[in-house]
Amino acid sequence: MIKRMIIMLLAVGIVLGGFFGFQVFKAGIIKHVMASLANPPQTVSTVTAGTQTWQSSMEAVGSLRAVNGADLSLEVAGIVDEIHFKSGDDVTAGTVLLRLRAKDDIAKLHALQATADLAQVTYDRDLKQLKAQAISQATVDSDNFNLKNARDQADQQKAMVDKKVLVAPFSGRIGIRQIDLGQYLNAGTTVVTLQALDPIFVDFFLPQQALVQVHLGQTLIVKVDTYPGKSFPGTIAAINPQVDPNSRNVQVRATLGNPDYKLLPGMYATVNIDVGQPEPHITLPQTAIAYASYGSTVYLVDRNGTAQTARQTFVTTGATRGDQVAILTGVKEGDIVVSSGQMKLRNGTPLLIDNKVQPTFNAAPPPTDH
Repeated sequence: MIKRMIIMLLAVGIVLGGFFGFQVFKAGIIKHVMASLANPPQTVSTVTAGTQTWQSSMEAVGSLRAVNGADLSLEVAGIVDEIHFKSGDDVTAGTVLLRLRAKDDIAKLHALQATADLAQVTYDRDLKQLKAQAISQATVDSDNFNLKNARDQADQQKAMVDKKVLVAPFSGRIGIRQIDLGQYLNAGTTVVTLQALDPIFVDFFLPQQALVQVHLGQTLIVKVDTYPGKSFPGTIAAINPQVDPNSRNVQVRATLGNPDYKLLPGMYATVNIDVGQPEPHITLPQTAIAYASYGSTVYLVDRNGTAQTARQTFVTTGATRGDQVAILTGVKEGDIVVSSGQMKLRNGTPLLIDNKVQPTFNAAPPPTDH
């Protein structure tokens, strides 16, 4: 009986010992595994902090307009008798573009000119007769005023005839014809637009604080979305002497060369003006910066032999330019900075660097469609 009890107690002890031993072994394995998973290496891409020279600039939105531009029309009504232009023609100042039917007016002009010629003959005869004292001075004076009246009436009629002829007031390019031969035109009806395209103006607005940074003759760059990647240089030609009291903005006008007529009045344009002197800045990609309410941070790469670990540091950021950010404090030239993958990092995390794919780092990234 005692022997069987001893055997049973030994068996129970072995079972309990094995159970507790297994639990200790399992806890050790779990602790080891968790320790190995606590700070595994993370794959990131990096960039070396470098210095770039930045030119401070101001940007504004403007609109192109012709140096001379007008919708041409006639002061008087009439029927279109002659058209002397085609849509899209380049014309010079004084070119006859259109004539209205004016036969009656021309005939009346000839009659008035004949009356003026007769009055001239009468007046010349009076002067000869006055010398011979054959007529009175009063008759000579009366015929002199009759001559002036006849001339004025002829000039008035000539002006009426001239109003039925449309001429180009300046050199430029003709637009699309809005009328047809034989059509009756009311006074003021637009016949065609005429635009002087070279040079061309760009008008834009700047806040009043910018007045200290702009001046006549200052160079600028204009871009239009019609020609992606192309820039048009110009110079400031005029600054409005009055600030708009509602917006506190001032209007500025610049002149652009446009020899190939690529720029057209009414186009939307972006104006970029360089101001101040170029300044060197340490720059990083936008993706390298972690922005937070308590401050902006980056991860630097610390190297100890072959080991590479992450170290978080606060930075002070400055201006941005495209994909680039200026770093004022916190990073020095030559530091290796994590450019992507930092969301999974903390201080001391081992790093595996793979720079096969890098984030964009363009000062003026072009728009892309996805």
